[in-house]
Amino acid sequence: MPQRPGRGWLLRLVIAFSFAQAAVSMARPAVSYRALALGADARAVGVIAGIYALLPLFAAVPLGRRTDHGRCAPLLPAGVALIAIGCVCSATAGSLPGMAAWSGVMGLGHLAFVIGAQSIVARQSAPDEQDRNFGHFTIGASLGQLIGPVAAGLVVSGHDGAMARTSAVALALSAAVAACSVTALWRIEHRGRDARPEAAPAGEARRVPVRAILTTRGVASGIFISLAVLSATDILTAYLPVVGEQRGISPSVVGLLLSLRAAATIGCRLAITPMIRLLGRTVLMATSCLGAALLCAGIALPLPAWALGVLLAGLGFCLGVGQPLSMTTVVQAAPDGAGSTALALRLTGNRLGQVAAPASAGLLAGLAGTAAPFVMLGGLLLVSSAIAVRPLCDGRSGDATGPAGGVPGPEGEATRRDRESPSSSGR
Repeated sequence: MPQRPGRGWLLRLVIAFSFAQAAVSMARPAVSYRALALGADARAVGVIAGIYALLPLFAAVPLGRRTDHGRCAPLLPAGVALIAIGCVCSATAGSLPGMAAWSGVMGLGHLAFVIGAQSIVARQSAPDEQDRNFGHFTIGASLGQLIGPVAAGLVVSGHDGAMARTSAVALALSAAVAACSVTALWRIEHRGRDARPEAAPAGEARRVPVRAILTTRGVASGIFISLAVLSATDILTAYLPVVGEQRGISPSVVGLLLSLRAAATIGCRLAITPMIRLLGRTVLMATSCLGAALLCAGIALPLPAWALGVLLAGLGFCLGVGQPLSMTTVVQAAPDGAGSTALALRLTGNRLGQVAAPASAGLLAGLAGTAAPFVMLGGLLLVSSAIAVRPLCDGRSGDATGPAGGVPGPEGEATRRDRESPSSSGR
């Protein structure tokens, strides 16, 4: 029996993810401000935000297939390099099409990093540790989302026509922050825990068709919930600067508001295990999506900055549930030998949402104003709440399974097989 690795690898992974996510979270609003300085309107900002997810949309599944029967760690420095290149080239681009293209490179780098990191967590965590470890892993994202927007807001200035220059400086600093994540990428992957060539023969993951993965109970619902939650976070990051410009809120205050949302998400993820024990995973996911739907729609109201901060704090707490629990749901529901591919399909759904949601938001903003995208997101989260509660309506109660509240959706046999096989689902 191979010895289970300690949790030092998880701490280093969280630190590396914090730097990578801080770079992206700093770059995304900086890209919006630089696009505005170059003459973009709300619709163009939405298109550029959507291009960020376009390249990853086609790359996710091939990367997941590779990771299912190979090493995960090489994706991490490769992703960091692409993020840094995208930030630097976005800072020097002088046209909106150029900014959109390099934003896509940045998104591809972020996808590569996240697929590798999530697969490491799934592979090196026992089934009863996955809720906790995925929750702690996503704290890295929240820390980055806490620091990045504040840094962008402090660097970017909208006075005296300086926004084009200061947003470029913010993008250059984002590249430097991304490079810092490499310092924590050592001894992340423990190959002794799961000898992949013996546990999962090369090509085994390819024999599980994408259709079979998507039709496995629990996978599609987890993907949709993740898509809705990430779309809300993404549009909030891209469009709050536009809302702030229209309501006279300075870039520094907008950065603080985005970071307040991220701080609330960190608080949620620190408390996620006791909340699951209290409510069960299904109820927790459904109620958090419902709360997020109401709060997201509330951003459309003409609120002062302090009230917007209160609303965003509540929204951040509600949005903190969906990502880690959807990871656990998808990886435990996936067929044997296809855990990384299932996680990649989840990320494909995320990126599809990041393409479609900003494009739809840009169209709505052009037709009905910048408040309309947040009403759209409220509706999307309301649908995800209804999907999350379906296991209770169907009479299935997976919430009592396991120490962390169970798995909604997967059949009992699939869950039993995942728990018995150390190589299943990429673990």
